[in-house]
Amino acid sequence: MSRTPRDRTNPAGKRPGKLGRAGKDAPAVEPLNIVHGALPSREVILRFIADHPQKASKRELAKAFGLKGDNRVDLKHLLQELEQEGMLQKNRKSLIRPGALPPVTVLDITTRDKDGDLIGRPAEWPEDQGVAPAVAIRQQSPAGRQGKGKAPVAGLGDRILAKIFPAVDRGGPAYTARIIKVIDKRRGASMGVFRTAPGGGGRLLPIERRGEEMVIDPDFTGGATDGDLVEVEIARLGRLGLPRAKVLSVVGSVGSEKAISMIAIHAHGIPHVFPPAVVDEANAAKPATMSHREDWRDVPLITIDPADAKDHDDAVYAELDPSPDNPGGVVVTVAIADVSWYVRSKSALDREALKRGNSVYFPDRVVPMLPERISNDLCSLKEGVDRPALAVRMSFSGEGRKIGHTFYRIMMKSAAKLSYQQAQAAIDGKPDDQTGPMLEPILKPLWHAYEVMKRGRDRRQPLELDMPERRILLKPDGTVDRVVVPPRLDAHKLIEEMMIQANVCAAETLEKARQPLIYRIHDGPTLAKQEILREFLATLGISLAKGGNMRANNFNGILAKADGTPHQTMVSEMVLRSQSQAIYGPENIGHFGLNLMKYAHFTSPIRRYADLIVHRALVGSLGFGEGGITPEEEAALDDIAAEISTFERRAMAAERETVDRLIAHHLSGRVGEEFAGRVSGVTKSGLFVVLPDYGADGFVPISTLGTDYFIYDEAHQALSGERTELGYRLGDSITVKLAEAIPLAGALRFEMVSEGREMPTAVRSFHKAGRRDRGQVRKKPGTRPPRGRH
Repeated sequence: MSRTPRDRTNPAGKRPGKLGRAGKDAPAVEPLNIVHGALPSREVILRFIADHPQKASKRELAKAFGLKGDNRVDLKHLLQELEQEGMLQKNRKSLIRPGALPPVTVLDITTRDKDGDLIGRPAEWPEDQGVAPAVAIRQQSPAGRQGKGKAPVAGLGDRILAKIFPAVDRGGPAYTARIIKVIDKRRGASMGVFRTAPGGGGRLLPIERRGEEMVIDPDFTGGATDGDLVEVEIARLGRLGLPRAKVLSVVGSVGSEKAISMIAIHAHGIPHVFPPAVVDEANAAKPATMSHREDWRDVPLITIDPADAKDHDDAVYAELDPSPDNPGGVVVTVAIADVSWYVRSKSALDREALKRGNSVYFPDRVVPMLPERISNDLCSLKEGVDRPALAVRMSFSGEGRKIGHTFYRIMMKSAAKLSYQQAQAAIDGKPDDQTGPMLEPILKPLWHAYEVMKRGRDRRQPLELDMPERRILLKPDGTVDRVVVPPRLDAHKLIEEMMIQANVCAAETLEKARQPLIYRIHDGPTLAKQEILREFLATLGISLAKGGNMRANNFNGILAKADGTPHQTMVSEMVLRSQSQAIYGPENIGHFGLNLMKYAHFTSPIRRYADLIVHRALVGSLGFGEGGITPEEEAALDDIAAEISTFERRAMAAERETVDRLIAHHLSGRVGEEFAGRVSGVTKSGLFVVLPDYGADGFVPISTLGTDYFIYDEAHQALSGERTELGYRLGDSITVKLAEAIPLAGALRFEMVSEGREMPTAVRSFHKAGRRDRGQVRKKPGTRPPRGRH
């Protein structure tokens, strides 16, 4: 792209504002060749989006360039072309350059530059995009912008929500940021492994790559023994030598699950200790009253949860619809714990819940969003105990179409607490003493209602990507016992479908009331990802239609064609990678994976802050009394959505890393053994391999595959030898030898035992047509294939 000298004009022809450099004038931008009212060139659009990320929606672009009528349609098509070519990608309601930061981002302040200015990096950053970009933090004066209000002040170690701008100085960080608010002022604690030293005391070996070794004096060991994982604080920083630290707590042996989950908690800055004010507020909470509530304590609502669940936030009941206007129809009732009654806006409980965003689940530990007094007691829908709830009563036709719904604020009393296995066994003809009396009046009507609802689901055709989820079972000492794949029961599907429909009702009700809310949104695959998938499927003789109007059932057709073939797992993996990640946002774009136009999380307010916001919105808009959403919250929904989306990714990364570390520790004594594996990712640098029996991921560097010269073929997802034409493809079943296990890093390195198989003709043709680009093959480890959650 050509560059021209800078000046102070901008494409919109407006005077620079105050938001460009955190309290200063907007960054200077180079003049663009713009004819107002005419469709801009591709280069101009890309430049404008790079320099004005806060104005990168289709609407803002049309406004900035003065486009109307047919020119708006042409702009839409041009943006689609840029997406398809990988030059742009969607981020919530905006467009960004690939690898660019969104206009509002959660940052961790990690260091200072040579001038003493704070430098931050994104709190969560996809591993497949390399090193996270640095961001220069511009502190405002204490008086705030334009001298109004109090500006937030942050320091090293803090986590902030920031407005992102392209940097003016091309020699420094690529971005500058203005602090919107400080999310978390992290205390100056570090974590590492304690190693004893001769003569007493010891040293702290850091668990983070950027960590620093520290000296621990004999009086400050805190009872730690060699090999313990400990939390420390710096006791003294000297001008010479290593810093000295004091042990604050001994987490335990590095090999225990508790210690390994604490590594992830610390590495991702997950708040795990409730401040005294939060605990005091929770302990002082009183049971809810009947104010603005209907008495539903005689309705036989039941909870169906995992056998080891401690909090129960949803209950269900179903019956035939008595209305003569709905023959064959059913009425399904879903009741959800009324957390909004106890957790009020701006309270200590609310501030801490937003800071956490969601509960985080490890193999044998939960870091809850709310204290146990709230989550496991007052808000848990315990059997036989009065509990406040928000309920929705939904009517479905005999064909499974939802024909109506109504929300209520109620007082309920759960008739039973059942596990998924217990409820399923009763339906399968093996009731126990508890489920026997419930079979006819409660359980069979629920299953009948699910069969009716399933007709609607089948017609809707959401994305049916059923990837097995493995669960780690631990021994009493916290080490891995075994890895299992729990069966997927109809009981699971029943609760899932009823919760999905309740979430739809919440979104529809709030939209009808014109009430701002946070949606759960899931964009369709980008055109660039569609093209990658299309090329890959073509190598298997499976076609994928071109165009930007893909629907979930298009992918279901692909999965159906691959079902029962040797390529089934490979195709499922590639379809999964083509999908976008679901996030939260105040602007609705629908949910692609579920094939729903209106969707908002409502059913888990004990463990997700998004659901709590939706509860408050329902309480306020429906006149249900205390605990409704406030105007301040409505104004901040965009920022809240950005925060909780980041915290969800943080939780996913922490959960995954803990599993990786546990498995690596479990296998560390088996170096040299051979394992059955499957190729789960192909990169220029080598092969990612999953061990199905353990749910463990590892890497085979390309340099260890053999003496042949291996070529990376992205379209076929293959590495194949130039001379032998033997190689490996995504989904191949192989045998590998464990060469190295690094428990603290959660890393496994394998060596290939299986001989490569003969590559398909299309792959061999790829070698011969035009020859190879030898720069495609590298000799260093690559990155983990991306994972997502709908």
